[in-house]
Amino acid sequence: MAKSLSSLWLKSVRRLSKVQKTQQARGRKLIKSLLPKAVRAAPVRRAKPVKTAAPKAVKRSRQVVAKPVPPVPGLPGSWQKSYFSVPGAGQLAPARRLLYWLYQPAGKAPTPRPLVVMLHGCQQTATDFAAATRMNELAERKGFAVLYPQQSVASDSHRCWHWYQRATQQGQGEAGLIAAMIAQVQGKHGLDASRTYVTGLSAGAALATIVALRYPHMIAAVGLHSTPVFGTSDSPMSAFRAMQQGSGRAHSEATAFAEALPQFPGMPAVLIHGERDAVVRRINAEQLTRQFEIINAAFITRDQPVRRSYAARRGGRSPRHGYQTTSYYAGRKPQLLRCQIDALGHAWSGGDERLAFSAREGPDATLLMWTFFALHRRIALVPKP
Repeated sequence: MAKSLSSLWLKSVRRLSKVQKTQQARGRKLIKSLLPKAVRAAPVRRAKPVKTAAPKAVKRSRQVVAKPVPPVPGLPGSWQKSYFSVPGAGQLAPARRLLYWLYQPAGKAPTPRPLVVMLHGCQQTATDFAAATRMNELAERKGFAVLYPQQSVASDSHRCWHWYQRATQQGQGEAGLIAAMIAQVQGKHGLDASRTYVTGLSAGAALATIVALRYPHMIAAVGLHSTPVFGTSDSPMSAFRAMQQGSGRAHSEATAFAEALPQFPGMPAVLIHGERDAVVRRINAEQLTRQFEIINAAFITRDQPVRRSYAARRGGRSPRHGYQTTSYYAGRKPQLLRCQIDALGHAWSGGDERLAFSAREGPDATLLMWTFFALHRRIALVPKP
C-alpha cells in the first residue's frame, strides 16, 4: 500500500528543503510525491563519513561475532565491532541479527561504567552517528561506555528504525531487540546496570522513547533529539502525518499509558528540538513534552517549570544558536528538560557538520544530554504524596 517510512522521510527532506510555502501546500505536494511508482527506487546518496571504524570483524560463530579493533583515531579507548542475534521464535520473530559498535574509555574504571545507547536516524550508520555527535570523545573524558546499534539494510534500505509498528510500540519488535542487546552488553562487559541511558536522533529517538518507556527498569533516563510524538502511529502514513502535524491523540495516549502503569518508576527525559525542523516539526516537541509531563506527574514536585533563555553567539570557536530551556523538577533534580533551539533544522546540534543531519552551531546536544544523564540513576522513586 504506502511506501516505507524511510521513503516518506527522505521525500520530506528533499521537498521541504526547497520550498517555503504554507504547511497545507507542503502537505499536498508531499502526499502527491508519495504515490507508489512502478520503478525501483534510485540509490540513496550518502554523506561522506568521517572514518571512525576500523577493519571488519572476523566471523567466529553464527550467534555472536566480536573482535577488538584499533582505537578510534585520536582516542585511546577501545572501539569494538560485534553482532547481536536473536532466534526466530516468540515475540521477536523472525530471527534478527544486528551489527553494533561499543566504545570504552582507556584505563581500568574503579567502578562499573555507565552506558549510553545511541540510536542513529534514517540514512545514517552507527559510525556516522558516532562521528557526527562526538559522543566517544565525551565518553573518554567522562568515563562512560557507548553502544551504537545499527539498523540492518536488509530490514530497511535507508536504515530507518520501524518505531511506528504496533509490535515495536508495545515494546516488542525492534524495541525488544535493543533491550535484549543492552542486557547482553551490560553483562558481558560488566557495566553499571543502574546507569544506562538511551538516546537518538529522529527515527532513532522515536525508538529510544519506546525502549525507555517499555523497559523503565533498565533505563535511568532518555535523551530525545528531533523526536516524533509517542504512541500515536501504527503505519508509515500515520507516522508521517505525526512528524508533520503532531497528533490529536498525544494527550490521551500519555494519560492511558500512565493509568495502565500506576507503579511506573518515572522516566527522566531531556528533549532537544530545532525551531526550523521541517522533517519532524516542533509541534512534536511540544506534545512530547506534555506527554512526559503526564507520565512523570507523580514525581514532579514544583508546580511551575523553570524557564531560561540563552543568547546566540556568533563566530568564534564555538558558535551557537540562541535557545530556551524549560525544566520540570523532582526535588532538586530536573525530571524533564526541554531545549528549544532557534534556527536549527533537522540536525544534531553542535555536531560535526561534515556529516549529514549534523550542525556545527551549538548548543552542544551531546554535552547537554550527558550532563542531564549524570544526575540520574535507576533507583525506584517514591511518588509525591
